[in-house]
Amino acid sequence: MSRRTVLRGVGAVAFAGASVGALKLPFFGTEGAQQDPMTCTTADLSASEKQLIISNWPQYIDPRKKATSTFSVFQQQSGITVDYTDDVNDNAEFYAKVRNQMAGCESIDRDMMMLTDWMAARMIGLGWTQPFDKEKVPNLHANLIEPLRGRQWDPDLEFHAPWQSGLTGIAYNADKTGEVRSFEELLTRPDLKGRVTLLSEMRDTMAFLLKVEGADPDDFDSGEWGRAVDRLQQVVADGQIRAFTGNEYTQDLAAGNILACEAWSGDVIQLQADNPAIKFVAPEEGLSLWSDNMIIPNLATHQANAEEWINYYYDPAVAAKLAAWVNYICPVEGAQQEMEKIDPDLAANPLIFPDEQMLSTTFDFMPLDDRQSTEYEGDWANVTGG
Repeated sequence: MSRRTVLRGVGAVAFAGASVGALKLPFFGTEGAQQDPMTCTTADLSASEKQLIISNWPQYIDPRKKATSTFSVFQQQSGITVDYTDDVNDNAEFYAKVRNQMAGCESIDRDMMMLTDWMAARMIGLGWTQPFDKEKVPNLHANLIEPLRGRQWDPDLEFHAPWQSGLTGIAYNADKTGEVRSFEELLTRPDLKGRVTLLSEMRDTMAFLLKVEGADPDDFDSGEWGRAVDRLQQVVADGQIRAFTGNEYTQDLAAGNILACEAWSGDVIQLQADNPAIKFVAPEEGLSLWSDNMIIPNLATHQANAEEWINYYYDPAVAAKLAAWVNYICPVEGAQQEMEKIDPDLAANPLIFPDEQMLSTTFDFMPLDDRQSTEYEGDWANVTGG
C-alpha cells in the first residue's frame, strides 16, 4: 500500500456504471468561517508537556516501532512523546471532519496535520493555522529545495513546511507500446485509444489539460478553464480514456490492461522494482510538482514541540533516512548526499532527487477561492461522470 492508495480527491470514477448523481462533492462554502490566527490561540504547553499530536497519511513514515527509525530517534533525542495517527485518508474528507470546530475557533486536539498543497492553502487562507516561529525552524529556511519555495499561498514559509513531494507525469508499459512523450499523445494517439487512464484528482489532470490548451496552470482565467474542460469532454466522448482512477491504475498498467496513463512518481518507483518495463516520462508539457505539508492548526497546545519536529525532519541526514523508506521526492537540500551513505541507487533515482533540468519544467495549480472551487469541481464531475 502506497501513500497514493488513498486518493486525495473524490475517489476513483470509471465510466462503466459511474453516475455523477452518486457523487457528493465536498462542501467548500466557508461564509463566516474566517478566523484571525492571532486571536484564535491558546497557551503553548510545550515546556511542561513534552507531547505532540500529529495527523498524517497512511504509510508515510518509516516504521515507527523500530528503535532506529526517524520517529523513534526524534522521541529519544527530544524527550517528546508523539501521538501519531494516520487518519488523513482524503483532503476533503479530513476538511469535513474538522471544519466546524476550526471555523468556530475550537480545538481539534491536534498539534500538526499534513495536507496537500491546495487544502493547506485553503486552511491558511481561512486563518485556521498558526504561523511558525522562524527562529525555531532554521533548517526549514536553510534547507528547503528551491523549487518548493515561493508558493503563491505562503511565499515566505510562515505557515507550511513540505513533508514529502511528488511529480505527476506519464507512465507507460514499454513491453506493450512505444514511448509516450507528451500528454497530447495520451489524448490523441489512435494506438492508445481506450487503454489510457487519467487521474481522478481534478487539479492533477486539469493542470495538464490547461497546458495542452496553451494556458498556465499557475495563472489561468475562466475562459481558459472552459476550453480545457471542453477538450477533456471531447476526449472522453471519443473513447480515448478508459477511466479516471486513483492509483489502482498501477495494477492495470503492470498487467497490460492499459498501455499508458497519467501517473504519480512514487507509484512508478514501486512498480519498477518488479517490472523495469514500466517507464516514467516527463511530458513535453512539463511535470506537476505537489507537496503534502506540515501545518499547525489554531489552538494547538504544543506548537514549540511541533516546530522541533519540523526542524528535525529538515536535517538532511534525517530527511534521507525518511526518503529511503517512502520513496517520494525529498524536499530537503543536502539529503541526496546523505542518501549516498544509505543507498546509492536511491540517491541516483530522479524520481526521489530530480535534477535541475527536470525541476525546471515543473508547474503548480493556482489556488482557488470558494466560488471557483465549487464551479470547477462541478465542471469536473460533469465530465468524469460520463
